[in-house]
Amino acid sequence: MNMGTHAAHPAHQAHGHHGHGGVGVAAEGLQIAKDGHVLAPETLRLRAGETVDYRFRILGKDGAPLTAFAATHEKKIHLIVARRDLTGFWHLHPVELGDGVWTVRLTLPEAGEYRVLADFWPEGAEKGLTLGADLAVAGAYEPRPVPEPTAAFEVDGYNVGIKGELRPEEANQLVLTVHHNGEPVTDLQPYLGAYGHLVALRLGDLAYVHVHPDGAPGDGVTQPGPEIAFQAHVPGPGTYRLFLDFKHEDMVRTAHFTVVAE
Repeated sequence: MNMGTHAAHPAHQAHGHHGHGGVGVAAEGLQIAKDGHVLAPETLRLRAGETVDYRFRILGKDGAPLTAFAATHEKKIHLIVARRDLTGFWHLHPVELGDGVWTVRLTLPEAGEYRVLADFWPEGAEKGLTLGADLAVAGAYEPRPVPEPTAAFEVDGYNVGIKGELRPEEANQLVLTVHHNGEPVTDLQPYLGAYGHLVALRLGDLAYVHVHPDGAPGDGVTQPGPEIAFQAHVPGPGTYRLFLDFKHEDMVRTAHFTVVAE
């Protein structure tokens, strides 16, 4: 889906990139409050390896919990959790408890500083929002360097390759190709209405971009693999970590890449 060619509607917008065109792309997810909305987490800290119900609210412009959301790609809220050194990543979908409270089961295996990003579209709004809050995970913390850029990533017998460059202020085409045990995967399954979901986070400030691929399942044109093509815009130069979620044989897997935009 080329995000620069569709009308502003929740079902056709990339999470985290709520404008059109590559010039002046705003960095999303850097603020806990924006446009009169506030991310209000109830869970501020936990211990490494502990399973908790992470709870939060989105407060609206009147200060009351927001309860009316438009679904984007089949979900009202997409929740991203990432280690600040970008060596850990989770894409989650919380559920409503009522009275504006949202929750999701969360287990973070390692100590460190984390960022939680809530990506949502208020009902009736002209654009979506991505708000971010810190989360501290207690335990023995060992910071790690971000992995070096590579053209391929392996997970569970799948090899995912990436082609393309990231240039700030431009529309960048990224093509990811999925193989399983050496064979091209031609039967990717739709996941949240797409054959792949791509999140980009910038090292240092965790500026957030979430784009979706060109085309959509069932449109008569888009093939279910092995290639998934994306149009990506980034808000500026820097080192980005890219996380691709794809579904095959009824399981969602995530491929990780490091790409430098300059």
